[in-house]
Amino acid sequence: MSHSRFESIGAYLPSKVVTTKELISRLKEPPSFDLEKITGVKERRVHDTRPESYEDSFTIALNAVEDCLSRSQYAAADIDIIISTSITRSKNATRMYMEPSFASAIGKRIGAKKAITFDVSNACAGMLTGTYILDRMIRSGAVRNGIVVSGEAITPISDTAVAEISEKYDLQFASLSVGDSGAAIVLDQAVDDADKIHYIELMTASEYSHLCLGMPSDKSAGVALYTDNRKMHNEDRFLLGTDSQRNYLESQGRTFADENFDYIIHHQFGAAAIPWMNAICEREFGHPMPPDLRVIEKYGNTSTTSHFIVLHDQLSEQNIPAGTKLLMFPAASGIVTGFLSTTISSLKV
Repeated sequence: MSHSRFESIGAYLPSKVVTTKELISRLKEPPSFDLEKITGVKERRVHDTRPESYEDSFTIALNAVEDCLSRSQYAAADIDIIISTSITRSKNATRMYMEPSFASAIGKRIGAKKAITFDVSNACAGMLTGTYILDRMIRSGAVRNGIVVSGEAITPISDTAVAEISEKYDLQFASLSVGDSGAAIVLDQAVDDADKIHYIELMTASEYSHLCLGMPSDKSAGVALYTDNRKMHNEDRFLLGTDSQRNYLESQGRTFADENFDYIIHHQFGAAAIPWMNAICEREFGHPMPPDLRVIEKYGNTSTTSHFIVLHDQLSEQNIPAGTKLLMFPAASGIVTGFLSTTISSLKV
């Protein structure tokens, strides 16, 4: 079977910046811990809410797709499939849409007339889930290329948290770490080993699904996220990913050391948790972890887009030389974990 590759990447970040200190200053009851130190989030981007220039999920996603196609060899009319993976689906300002699909609306807007279109929801693993599906479709020959896109206007959960948190510890504290963003990638068939997705695998442990729930608030008309971080961020949960990758590599007759990764990109959910995760990985794999790339301090947890916002940012800073081999680790409610291995050489921003 042939392999796929990342052919082009695009992103969109709203211009408005809100600092963690600003959010904390609005709380009725400040937390008993240093939220900025624990999360690593100093600031995040927040979508424009002015009526004349409102940035909803659709607007943000569309901007990311247009940015992606601006550096792709493919025009919109050449795209075989579009997969939208947003958690938030606001369109026409605050109105939420389940049908018609975001993917079909994006395809119609950009002129991708022949593209298959559908949406996928898998919490913060959304874009990696879309990548997983598209990789398999390209490898099987079902399609030649496609777009995976997500637009997240998710900071309304921060507004709900600010209005409702009244205790020193609250299940909505994680909501104060999120930021708005859009990301899009084009995948097509790899032509050599210099640009190639070597493998991508995902798994879900549904017994943990109750630990992070997005839903209408139980106190107001807002949208809320309830996350039990104390139970979510524990060793048993992190071992799900390391165990699955070690088992995969053993089935291929390889070890983690054989992979020779240059960098790792974790889901951007906490600056304090990532070094701990790396330490667990080093212990389990019996090999040092590569340096991790992160942007959490300036963009926060951008949910579904986080791995590709990191990749886009680091490419724009020219911190990823040609021939770099990357490992991406998802971490999402569900709980979803897994791993993606890729070498990139021609991907540019």
